[in-house]
Amino acid sequence: MSAPLGVILAGGQATRMGGGDKGLLALGDGVILDHVIARFAPQVGALALNANGDPARFARFGLPVLADPLPGYPGPLVGVLAGLDWAAGQGAEAIVSVAADTPFFPCDLVPRLQLAAEGMAHPLVLAATPRGVAATRSMSRGGHVRHPTFGLWPVALRHDLRAALEGGLRKVVLWTEKQGGREALFDETDAFFNVNTPEDLALAQRRAGA
Repeated sequence: MSAPLGVILAGGQATRMGGGDKGLLALGDGVILDHVIARFAPQVGALALNANGDPARFARFGLPVLADPLPGYPGPLVGVLAGLDWAAGQGAEAIVSVAADTPFFPCDLVPRLQLAAEGMAHPLVLAATPRGVAATRSMSRGGHVRHPTFGLWPVALRHDLRAALEGGLRKVVLWTEKQGGREALFDETDAFFNVNTPEDLALAQRRAGA
């Protein structure tokens, strides 16, 4: 399987942080996005950023900035769709998505998602961790916690995804289950720790400093 393209999802509204771009919050010697890019770029063929509003605020990263292709902030799936449309224009077969507010995800995320997709006609895999890591996230039938912003997505299903979103679908796992999606289990219990609150940011800063 060839290296997929990478899409960093930064299109959310960050309401629990008072708005703005969580990826631009200071962390270590840079901002959260610096950490995300450093982990992600070696794993993919090329990178783009899904974000809305003025793209100039991300200019220093030198990445294509992809706006949501549908209005109303309908959730992370519309950012995935933006990435799939971009990847189709690049002639790619798949993308991997990560969240812009999750600076410590695994450095082998992509190969492990690809391994879980072996044998699939259209590779569609979400990252998952053991039960109890993040109780607010989506539980799978196997009792794992799915992380729907971290996934491997096939360009071939982008038109189906667009139709589902236009029909009102918002929950990622409803669509992935319908398509026969799989999970890749990551045992690292805090691998997908994300910054949602000022307290989370303080914890991330301590972790980055360590």
